[in-house]
Amino acid sequence: MHDQSSDLPIVFSRVWLDAGSVTILKALSLTIEPGPPTVLVGPNGSGKSSVLHLAMGLMRPSRGSISWGGHPIEEAHRLAIVFQRPVMLRRSVAANVLFALRASGNTSDRRETVRTVLKRVGLAGFEDRPARRLSGGEQQRLALARALATDPQVLFLDEPTASLDPAATKGVEEIVQSIAGSGVKIVMATHDLGQARRLAGDVVLLVHGKVMEHAPAATLFANPQSREAAAFLRGDLVL
Repeated sequence: MHDQSSDLPIVFSRVWLDAGSVTILKALSLTIEPGPPTVLVGPNGSGKSSVLHLAMGLMRPSRGSISWGGHPIEEAHRLAIVFQRPVMLRRSVAANVLFALRASGNTSDRRETVRTVLKRVGLAGFEDRPARRLSGGEQQRLALARALATDPQVLFLDEPTASLDPAATKGVEEIVQSIAGSGVKIVMATHDLGQARRLAGDVVLLVHGKVMEHAPAATLFANPQSREAAAFLRGDLVL
């Protein structure tokens, strides 16, 4: 079990994000606590990916602040992110994981770590295969293995199954549940409400760059408190 005290909670305090003349996030305040997965949902363009990228330090807010465990974001560590379409290095499966290990500075027994994480994501025996010749689902499993190899405390997932068929999606969801069960905090963006129901401990609904509702998953799905959440769950939310 990971120590969850050092980098959590993640706190967004009145964060604005502008891209030219377009405002993506508007005075967004959000606290992400330790525990089961936090899942971000909302219409396309609502700001889900931007929240993940800001939390990772891949983008900077235009105004407002983001802290990790009460410290500036620059002091956060043990973070990893998996994108919808991960870039595979033109190398073997094992070499992709080794690259991530070296980049993170992980000093563990690297061969043993590669074996362990590949087994964990269902890719044992794939070590010597060219990564770019894997199926989409297998590539996403490899992306998860690369992330796990860095021993993250928080793992961000940006629409990780959006390009996958139902069978591959089920496999990835099972891995995500396993990772969450091991004590890694999952923060995930998805457009799939069924997936949010299956995976989320708490759900954040974003609309027009604002948090419209943040509640335990069971509460939000059974009894949404905002008009926007009720409309979104019905499929009637039109931007």
